[in-house]
Amino acid sequence: MFATVLRENKIAAGILAVIRIWLGYNWMTAGWGKLTGGFDASGFLQNAIANPVMGPDGAPVYSWYVNFLESFALPNIELFNVIVPLGEFLVGLGLLLGCLTTAAMFFGLVMNFSFFLAGTVSHNPTDIFLGGIILFAGYNAGRYGLDRWVVPFLNKTFKKKTNATINN
Repeated sequence: MFATVLRENKIAAGILAVIRIWLGYNWMTAGWGKLTGGFDASGFLQNAIANPVMGPDGAPVYSWYVNFLESFALPNIELFNVIVPLGEFLVGLGLLLGCLTTAAMFFGLVMNFSFFLAGTVSHNPTDIFLGGIILFAGYNAGRYGLDRWVVPFLNKTFKKKTNATINN
């Protein structure tokens, strides 16, 4: 019942729009600040590697993530210095406009979990909770946004291409 309301109800769509716009504003301003103010993730990554999240037994909880940061992210810091702020900005823009909402929220959640795995709690639990609701609601979260026109257009476009491929 709750899933049906969340995914189909127009009042729920209005509430979801408010949550989506709030999250979008936060993502976009965070990304914009990094894009315009200069951003260097090396200090954050070095701290996450040096101070991993520890379990009660004193061992790192996410050693696989620390290994990823150490062996891939830090050596490719120039790439991460571009994709993190650009990703934050684009996630925010997508959520603000309600355009490709589920894709934007998915990538926002990937970033939230990445920050969380690195040991940054901050507002990530709240963002993950609200983002999960937006992602679960699917199309209804972007009903009062550009998804109202973009999603049907994409469905129609890709359905035509799929039918053309099947008929040939």
